[in-house]
Amino acid sequence: MTTLLPGTPDPDRPVVVAHRGYSAVAPQNTMAAFDAAWRSGAAALELDVRRTADGVPVVVHDPVVDRVTDGSGAVADLDAAAIARLDAGGSFSTAFAGQRLPRLTDVLRYLAARPGFDLLCELKGRWTAEDVAPTTAAIDAAGLAGRVVVQGFDRATVAALRAAAPHLPRGLLCDAVPDDLLDAGRDLDVVTVNPSVAAVIAAPHLVERAHDAGLRVMPWTANTPERWTRLVDAGVDGIITDRPGTLAGWLAGRCG
Repeated sequence: MTTLLPGTPDPDRPVVVAHRGYSAVAPQNTMAAFDAAWRSGAAALELDVRRTADGVPVVVHDPVVDRVTDGSGAVADLDAAAIARLDAGGSFSTAFAGQRLPRLTDVLRYLAARPGFDLLCELKGRWTAEDVAPTTAAIDAAGLAGRVVVQGFDRATVAALRAAAPHLPRGLLCDAVPDDLLDAGRDLDVVTVNPSVAAVIAAPHLVERAHDAGLRVMPWTANTPERWTRLVDAGVDGIITDRPGTLAGWLAGRCG
């Protein structure tokens, strides 16, 4: 069973999920950041997927490549070959010059060779069941169906994931917590609801209510001991962080 969804939750030791890899020390959503996250002892990796103009799932957060690469333009307007030529590391540090925006299949092969390092895979924007099929098929082909949770903010996308690959566990993301979050989670048959850190802190009974509904909670994105303390005290199941190595050490010191 995936470490993202432990059979018996440990309220004192939530799962450490590396946000876009170890993005505090390496350029986000690159293989360098993913490798750093694995070496840090993170239990799972979180990343973002978009589709290129020719329908290839690539790993990038923004709808445009301008902020994280030396190129410009919308991901949806660039083909996979053009995306592959972009430098996604030099703007972070010259030490990472030449890092690329990987295809999802590259990351899945990497994870397949590292048992125990699982994946929280966010599909950015609105996708149809036809749109998500190449992504879910790639997860299955890599043999990772038992180690991946697919998620999205858009409820239509989560419904499309259910239609295209009902065997893959799903998550529903949100910023603020809507009144119908747990109802929506049940309706979409998700296994986890993942609000922002601020939303979880502002709703102290949310985690207990989610657990009563059979749902996990893994908030994003917490990077300080003060926030880690509040989330652990709230009983969250996972913490998504830019600093997975630091969080893992902090949890070890706190929990023994």
